[in-house]
Amino acid sequence: MTGLVVLANTRILDVRKGILTDTQDIVIERDRIIDINRNATLKNDHRRIDLKGKISLPGLCDAHVHVTAATPNFPELMRWSPYYTAARASEILRNMLMRGFTTVRDAGGAEFGLARAVEEGFLTGPRILFCGKALSQTGGHGDMREPGENFESCLCCAGLGRVCDGVSAVRNACRDEIRKGANQIKIMASGGVASPTDRISSSQFSLEEISAAVEEATNANIYVMAHAYLPRSISRALDCGVRSIEHGNMIDQQTCKLLIEKDAFLVPTMSTHEVLPVMGLEAGMPADMLEKVSFVTEEGKKNFPNAWKQGVKMVFGTDLLGTMHEHQLLEFELRGAFQTPIEVIRSATIVAAELFQMSEDLGEIKVGALADIISVDGNPLDDLGVLQSPDRFLKLIMKAGQIHKEDC
Repeated sequence: MTGLVVLANTRILDVRKGILTDTQDIVIERDRIIDINRNATLKNDHRRIDLKGKISLPGLCDAHVHVTAATPNFPELMRWSPYYTAARASEILRNMLMRGFTTVRDAGGAEFGLARAVEEGFLTGPRILFCGKALSQTGGHGDMREPGENFESCLCCAGLGRVCDGVSAVRNACRDEIRKGANQIKIMASGGVASPTDRISSSQFSLEEISAAVEEATNANIYVMAHAYLPRSISRALDCGVRSIEHGNMIDQQTCKLLIEKDAFLVPTMSTHEVLPVMGLEAGMPADMLEKVSFVTEEGKKNFPNAWKQGVKMVFGTDLLGTMHEHQLLEFELRGAFQTPIEVIRSATIVAAELFQMSEDLGEIKVGALADIISVDGNPLDDLGVLQSPDRFLKLIMKAGQIHKEDC
């Protein structure tokens, strides 16, 4: 893009202070914000977009997605062609961006090729922070073999995980994903819903294996995110240095204290647990796996408000699968039941950016940051519903200075 772009006459949501500014102009050069002032000077090669008083806020972040999961049936996904998987992911990615999400953190399945295709403009979607394949022990949450299947797991298929047992194998798997450009390492530290042979209540990987993953990630200046539901699994991961706990529905007071002590993050994914019982079977989730969902849904609704009151840092994440991706914005409503609108918005902006170790680039409209900006016709501080109806309220979507929607 040549010249500058000026987003004129917009009130900016200062997510850190939780206030709206007076009318401002945001000046963008290439992919960055270079100035914010009240009357930007225009030249012939500048493009001016008059937002007419609409509210602008940072592009949203979803810290737990699976962009390659066009089906919730993970054993079936393993049998898909990688080309077919990428083609199906293209629609998921585009729809995420059209909801206002300019950055997503993939928790298993996406890899450098998909992220690069988005970055270079061959696919339309949010910026992808990928882990590659999530790491699982044999029989863990990332092992999609049925009890009667004895084939060796491989890396050539389109599944979300890879199996590694023992410290040496974990180190090798971490180094391999780091070699391929992983932004973070994902481990399965407990059982889960969408896996055929484990129990949600199980703890997975030895302490030595988890510590090895953390050491390898730290050596590469990245971090580890861990799938975990119960206090024991959460505590084991945190004690080994894991930075981000995914789901955590059964978190208790003692584990909350440990999260705060370790300066770690919790990524509840309430929307997937809310939607799975309603849509899971029709979307392709095996019935026996769906039986696990009720065990975690109500616990999360009870425990997450308590965790928030204790001061746990919560990040916006959804974990939706297949056709259920369309409910990505439901997370705002579910979080809004116990957080104020600005607190929910922060979880999808500055707190997410802090987790991603990208606070200089993401999460705020400020000079020097990437020009990830959405503009809405309504005030999300008064009503989170403004962010839940993009067809009605979302008027501008800009990612890294590129405009993907303009309806001003």
